[in-house]
Amino acid sequence: MKLLILGCGGQVGWELQRALAPLGDVTALDFDSADYCGDFSQPEAVAQTVRTLRPDVIVNSAAHTAVDKAESEADFARLLNATTPGAVAQVAKEIGALLVHYSTDYVFDGSGDSARDESAQTAPLSVYGQTKLEGELLVQQSGCRHLIFRTSWVYAARGGNFAKTMLKLASEREALKIINDQIGAPTGADLLADVTAHAIRQALANPALFGLYHCVAGGETSWYDYARFVFDQARQAGRELKVQEVSPIPTSAYPTPAARPLNSRLDTTKLQQAFGLTLPHWQKGVARMLIEIL
Repeated sequence: MKLLILGCGGQVGWELQRALAPLGDVTALDFDSADYCGDFSQPEAVAQTVRTLRPDVIVNSAAHTAVDKAESEADFARLLNATTPGAVAQVAKEIGALLVHYSTDYVFDGSGDSARDESAQTAPLSVYGQTKLEGELLVQQSGCRHLIFRTSWVYAARGGNFAKTMLKLASEREALKIINDQIGAPTGADLLADVTAHAIRQALANPALFGLYHCVAGGETSWYDYARFVFDQARQAGRELKVQEVSPIPTSAYPTPAARPLNSRLDTTKLQQAFGLTLPHWQKGVARMLIEIL
């Protein structure tokens, strides 16, 4: 089986190279790849790459993920998050390939306090959320075989993440204020990649499994409690931290260009039942990541 990873340099793309390797011959491209175009600012060129390589499976982890910056460069965000994924989906339809695409909880407005399932009404608050929703719709409307995974609060040991930022600040400052009214589930890029590999195998054998799924780690937390967990784990590992006071603050106290959904809870029942999976609690993945970076 021939597999093509787009956006291989990102956190999820990096883990996909590991997780998909046992499935077949993997070609991994990023925006600066030399042999073939993986630059999502060039939709026609990326589409031609897919047409030339003719993979059996395309996994797209490329995206414009700078949420605040997207507010001031909406056209560029739309190009990366919607237009080019749509072009890839059209070629996937032409060649009969399976397209795996990732989306986000930002397609919702974050109201309420219950977990949303795949049928819930979308209402993005930001350019990022709107363009990711447009990308979902273009993939679906193309008629290609597809798996779309909505996720949230993605992290990895490689690259920057919330835990690393908090540890840096905690080593420099005695007091920190952290948002406590946004609720979600920190989800490891490694978990996403492993679920993807599992789902690809099963969906190719059973086409009834194609479609849209929510994929996040188990449990839920706030950024405030997430940070406290990170600090506790770091201290248990012998890391000295300067921070003594960690205070919760509301989102309203920390304004940003893009509005964040307060409720990022996603219901993963459909995914777990369809693919026979149990998604681990978020603390397990974060603790494992911290062992790697501490």
